[in-house]
Amino acid sequence: MANKKSWLDKNKKVKERQAEFRTPTGIPLERLYAPEDLESLDYERDIGYPGEFPFTRGVQPTMYRGRLWTMRQYAGFGTAEETNERFKYLLEQGQTGLSVAFDLPTQMGYDSDHPISKGEVGRVGVAIDSLEDMEVLFDGIPLGEVSTSMTINATASMLLAMYMIAAEKQGVGPDKIQGTVQNDLLKEFIARGTYIFPPKESVKITIDIMEYCRDSIPKWNPISVSGYHMREAGSTAIQEVAFTIADGIEYLGQAKKRGLDVEKIAERVSFFFAVHNNFLEEVAKFRAARRLWARVMKDRFKVEDDRACILRFHSQTSGVTLTAQQPRNNIMRVTIQALASVLGGTQSLHTNSFDEALALPSEEAATIALRTQQVIAYESGAGDTIDPLAGSYCIEALTDKIEEESVKYIDQIDKRGGMIRCIEEGYINREIEDASYRYQREVESKERIIVGVNDFTNVNEEPVEIHKINPEIEAIKRERLKELKAKRDNNKVKADLRRLEEAARGGENLMPHIVEAVRDYATIGEMSMALEKVYGRYKGSTKSAIG
Repeated sequence: MANKKSWLDKNKKVKERQAEFRTPTGIPLERLYAPEDLESLDYERDIGYPGEFPFTRGVQPTMYRGRLWTMRQYAGFGTAEETNERFKYLLEQGQTGLSVAFDLPTQMGYDSDHPISKGEVGRVGVAIDSLEDMEVLFDGIPLGEVSTSMTINATASMLLAMYMIAAEKQGVGPDKIQGTVQNDLLKEFIARGTYIFPPKESVKITIDIMEYCRDSIPKWNPISVSGYHMREAGSTAIQEVAFTIADGIEYLGQAKKRGLDVEKIAERVSFFFAVHNNFLEEVAKFRAARRLWARVMKDRFKVEDDRACILRFHSQTSGVTLTAQQPRNNIMRVTIQALASVLGGTQSLHTNSFDEALALPSEEAATIALRTQQVIAYESGAGDTIDPLAGSYCIEALTDKIEEESVKYIDQIDKRGGMIRCIEEGYINREIEDASYRYQREVESKERIIVGVNDFTNVNEEPVEIHKINPEIEAIKRERLKELKAKRDNNKVKADLRRLEEAARGGENLMPHIVEAVRDYATIGEMSMALEKVYGRYKGSTKSAIG
């Protein structure tokens, strides 16, 4: 009777395109996968059924047969008015959730009129200085009906307070709003650099938000533990899973120290992953992450309710894989990545626009990106059966390998004293830098082909018309801040900021004080400065995104 070994022996001299095939992460790909590769697999233990522990096959019993993933397009540029128009356009095109990009000053706790903000106001996202801007941003958008994701970290507490109060002014209570703040500061110290305060103080504020949402905004996800930016910085798929799970462990560990019920908190923790070009590895990565998190919750945190073991995640196609050369090729890349995300079981998806390697997305490019999701949803049939690639010898073998290697990393992080200690000592950054270097060497040597970049370059394309930011935005924002400060009650604001500073010195939960300051139209820069007096502004080894 034929088996894998006999087949390999029979065909060992048949020529192949190259001597060895590996995923971008470095996992060797077998010539053939067969039942022998899954001999140790136990179906109920390792795969199971959709909506049941360990959730390898998906977090809902019916997955997309019951409800399609949320289609979000990450948008934000210029003024609140301009972004509001883009939001309304995307909703008209069939987008089912909002995702807000903020400019760098907003992310870093500077107002638009601060000298360090010069040249960055409204460039990579919308400029938000106060509640007034948030009211304009969501004007005419029913916040009781849409789910909103805000990609914000160091100032997440302030932006969440602004969103909550803007909803109140629409007549929508805190118990009705739904969405997510990213609020993952650990990855900022690893991959992005848009932090304000030191790691321990930053994590403290993260837990403040988790506690406040538990008590006051029950349908809101207070954190989206993010592997996306680590992947964009050059990590492998295995590192993305391992370091993201390790961050989640750190946050829940800190919440437990605070006295919060981990089982209850875990139900509102969400995750955020990148999707790269290697289709098989990406599908397996998502399945492995779900299974690993479920086991961590059971084994490490002793969670009894299976629903608290669910890893729910948003995914975004990879910005770093997009090329400025032959940019229309990015449409195909995004399509492959989006399909991998869907077959991997995402709950929410953003598809990048093909022109993002050149500028912020144009309206046409953003529409094509959204249409990509809609074609997958309504024409491909990919969501018509649950986890259709389960049982594939290759997919299951890759799922096992990614989980196995991720566990090794997590064990190493534990031995080194946890994620905060590993970040402070530079261990995580070194691992990612080494992986990024190896990948770049493969591209430069043409061991890994990037179409239009290091091969197939002899194409003359029509230039892409790019989106341009209004050059007057900084002057507009400076004038608005001046007008705001002239009409608000500045004595109230000063008292609010003083109480916020005192709360920080006393180790209190900052959210109630931030909410009051926001309600009186204190600015992000003013609130950040009040906290900076207590915590300082962190000057780490990671370069700041501004300055």
